[in-house]
Amino acid sequence: MTISLFSGQGSQISGMGRDIFEAFPDTAKLYDSASEILGRDMKAVCFESTDEELSKTINAQPAIMLTSLVGINAAIGKGYKFNGVAGHSLGEYAALVISGMVSVEDGFRLIKARSEAMEEATRENKGAMAAVMKIAPEKIEEICSQAKNYVAPVNYNSPQQTVIAGTPEGIAEVSEKFAELKARVITLNVAGAFHSELMKSAAEKFYETAKTITFNAPDVKYYSNVTGGELTDFSDMAGLLAKHIVSPVRFTSELYAMQKDGAERFVEFGAGKTLTGLVKKTLKDVTAISITDIESLEGADIYE
Repeated sequence: MTISLFSGQGSQISGMGRDIFEAFPDTAKLYDSASEILGRDMKAVCFESTDEELSKTINAQPAIMLTSLVGINAAIGKGYKFNGVAGHSLGEYAALVISGMVSVEDGFRLIKARSEAMEEATRENKGAMAAVMKIAPEKIEEICSQAKNYVAPVNYNSPQQTVIAGTPEGIAEVSEKFAELKARVITLNVAGAFHSELMKSAAEKFYETAKTITFNAPDVKYYSNVTGGELTDFSDMAGLLAKHIVSPVRFTSELYAMQKDGAERFVEFGAGKTLTGLVKKTLKDVTAISITDIESLEGADIYE
């Protein structure tokens, strides 16, 4: 069983997707659709933005989603087939489109609403995120729960990596505790405390758009960050996606669930290789491949 994975925020890099776009002119329609709905030239955003401009939430989210869709559409054109999809945070929106749950246009409408709402929330509530390495998730939960300032685990990425989010004071407070335990703490280059309570206003605002979107049952297995497993109830996708903004990303649980279901090959589409690394750190006896550019696309052993 093959699973398509889609990169999350933080994987953006200037120029991403350009060589695949140039080699597969049919992908131009994806850029055109994104540009029309987002109201700006998304080729320019992806190909010409500075790293600073691209790191802004309103640019990073649609640009990464677009790059993921370009990569997998080019692969499908070459004969790539898959049985399930999963994304990390923002990556769930590329998964929504590719699974057939929403149209390309509605996918970009959703990500426009999400990125704008989250950008606004980061201005209202100053937040930060950090990756904590080499310490058990349960210990991280315990330390965060005892902090005086708000901080919480928000991304369960692998048994050895959990991302925390909260106020800058909260992050600093628990980072001292983690340092005492010889854990490695890396501050993340993000604009806010994503997947935490500090995003509550974003979730509420996003929901107003999400509830206007038509969601279909997926054509392949769809795995959810919120549940940590295969999603089978699609009756309130708007509510689930709003909850997703303030809920932890249970990616480790998803990976275990996918392997239990028979997944043996994971193919990541997007600008980075983060998810490929997490698969390799979490699961044994599986293949993990990242498609980030034309070289990796052409050379990948994924085609029938």
